[in-house]
Amino acid sequence: MRALCWEGTDALAVRQVPDPELRNARDIIVRVRRSATCGGDLPLLAGRVPEAATGEVLGHEFVGEVVEVGPEVRRHRVADRVVVGAAIACGACWFCRQGLLACCDNGTSDAATEPEWGSPAAGCFGRPARLGGFAGGHAEFVRVPYADVGAFAVPEGVDDDRAVFAADAAPAGWHGVELAGVAPGDVVAVWGAGAVGQLTAAAAVARGAARVIVVDEHADRLRMAARHAGAEPLDHRSVDVLAELRERSGGRGPDVCVDAAGPPTGPTRWPAAGPDAGVALREAVHACRKGGTVVVLAGGATFVDRFPLGAVTEKGLAVRGGARVGPDAIPALLDRMARDELVTEHLATHRLPLDRAAEGYALFRDRADGCVRAVFTP
Repeated sequence: MRALCWEGTDALAVRQVPDPELRNARDIIVRVRRSATCGGDLPLLAGRVPEAATGEVLGHEFVGEVVEVGPEVRRHRVADRVVVGAAIACGACWFCRQGLLACCDNGTSDAATEPEWGSPAAGCFGRPARLGGFAGGHAEFVRVPYADVGAFAVPEGVDDDRAVFAADAAPAGWHGVELAGVAPGDVVAVWGAGAVGQLTAAAAVARGAARVIVVDEHADRLRMAARHAGAEPLDHRSVDVLAELRERSGGRGPDVCVDAAGPPTGPTRWPAAGPDAGVALREAVHACRKGGTVVVLAGGATFVDRFPLGAVTEKGLAVRGGARVGPDAIPALLDRMARDELVTEHLATHRLPLDRAAEGYALFRDRADGCVRAVFTP
């Protein structure tokens, strides 16, 4: 089959790779119908994941059709259309039983992340062996382990271009506002107007936030956030962000600040690499009102210098983190999509065949031609 493979730093290519096979009784094989780029792939593309090996298949957001089913799979049948959560969870370990599917102990058996994160990370599609070694969704077919836990039937009225964002981007955004406990009347500020930032803003609006402000420097993305998420755009190039946020929140600062700028990828204002990593996070901490909540989405394997710990403690802030999101949120989001309460297809600014996936990632990485997300069709 054809698949998009990592070939080295800033090098991708569509190659012929072996077709996936059932390995365990709880597996299914999915024929991919759509797959989407994600900022979580950019550190790998940039060569900042030392364990990456040539030929690894990328992609962790995809929707497709079931073509083969393991003997212990109960919820899926051949020909079902399914969206698959990015995080791989067994559904049975201690963390899964506590409802923390994104912290599953059995999504990967590799402990290589312990020096960085203190414990093994949950598995994820399209990642090196330390995160499970599961081939990704930028391919014609994918093996999906623990299918009864992580794959979900797509409602008839939800098309593929909308459903693909239920795999990870929409769950991440909604998870962010749930972590923060956004309540009616809150003022929420979101750093980053990419797909996750826009969907975080939309979730905050849906939960009754009085004002939702999205901070970014890309005018096209800010316009999109205003139009589709109902957010107030704030271009950090033209204003004092901290002063403006205080002005829009009664002088106190936002109740909730969400860093949705994504993992470090390059030498831009944010996200940034090296000693300036965490610019958006530091700004969020300083902006948040006393007693408020700061949420960090998708920090990657990042160590942030100059973290304002004093501001966190003196202001009494709660800091919550969430990277890969457990798949348990996906059914409710699909229901919202079916009722047109959650619209996501506008985020697919570029639709390309799989054979042009390397070009799509270049557009996505460079934010060229107004690219928010590139979606591929095998």
